[in-house]
Amino acid sequence: MRIPRDGVKQGRLDNARTIGYHSARMRYYEIVGNLHVHTVYSDGTACHREIARVAAQAGLDFVITTDHNVWVRGVEGYTDGALLLVGEEVHWVRRYPPVNHLLIYGAEAELAPFAADPQRLIREAADRGGLCFLAHPYERGSPISPDLEPIPWVDWDVEGYTGLEIWNGMSEFKGLLWSRLAALFYALFPELGIRGPFRATLRQWDALLREGRRVAAIGGSDAHGHTYRLGPLHRVVFPYETLFRWVNTHVLVEQPLTGDLEADRRLIYGALRAGRTWVGYDRLASTRGFRFHVRSGSAVATMGEEIQRAGALVFEVETPRPGTIRLLRNGRGVARAWGRTLRFTTAEPGAYRVEVWRTFRGRPRGWIFSSPIYCR
Repeated sequence: MRIPRDGVKQGRLDNARTIGYHSARMRYYEIVGNLHVHTVYSDGTACHREIARVAAQAGLDFVITTDHNVWVRGVEGYTDGALLLVGEEVHWVRRYPPVNHLLIYGAEAELAPFAADPQRLIREAADRGGLCFLAHPYERGSPISPDLEPIPWVDWDVEGYTGLEIWNGMSEFKGLLWSRLAALFYALFPELGIRGPFRATLRQWDALLREGRRVAAIGGSDAHGHTYRLGPLHRVVFPYETLFRWVNTHVLVEQPLTGDLEADRRLIYGALRAGRTWVGYDRLASTRGFRFHVRSGSAVATMGEEIQRAGALVFEVETPRPGTIRLLRNGRGVARAWGRTLRFTTAEPGAYRVEVWRTFRGRPRGWIFSSPIYCR
């Protein structure tokens, strides 16, 4: 292991947890990050170093800032053991109503000039080695302010993107604000409204998988740190640290993080590109330690990977806490169990993903949403 730089604490780097099983190729290591965050360079309220510091306090291994139509150079690095990377959230500012926000990671260039054409934007990112996720593809707006209108993705004929942001914490919160009274209530008790990804997003994701596309899942906070006001009342409803403990993306990397910026950037973006991810609502309980893999003959595959059938497919799911586990094939449920494990055997090919739900304050809440395993 390299000597950590830029204030990295060795203890955090050693905390990347081995996934506990081998895929067809190797053993993986789990890290946790938040992939949708804004700074003072667009409409956030904190600088990059402060965001990295808060991410470390929240127990994250990494955080990626995604300012609107601006890529900030020279601020990446470790702070207090958390790695800060810089991406961009790009949209065409002249299009109204606003649509098509695209999260771009790893392109290492300013791409807002290409925003008018979403397909060209995706192609330009790919040409620079970047990867793209469609941000908050379905949204519900709020009538209480013109600043809270929905910003969905509408150009579904595009190709070449890596996946979808299936769960956006602030996007879901915005959809709860159907009146000023509701806004006041959920500002005080936001956790009572958070339930999971929008069903329309999951349906669209499954439709893409049925078409044979490979579409990975990420989740994020869309953190801004804003103070919300209602008459004389004002409150920072979702401070950065609060959101960094809620909806996160768990990533399986090929090696433990080393403390070297360039090497660790490659590890993280390589895992995101491969789709070795799940979205975890860590507010309910930490989703660290989630397991999902399939065996067929001597081959084993995990999230984001493809497996060729050699007889039966044996799926195994393990969760760190009990919940209702659902295994879906091409969007349709094929197995269900309550507890911490699910085992299912089949011979049917398809894209298989897992959802896990837990009860919180008397209502079922989404907890874990895995990227698919592709069985051929």
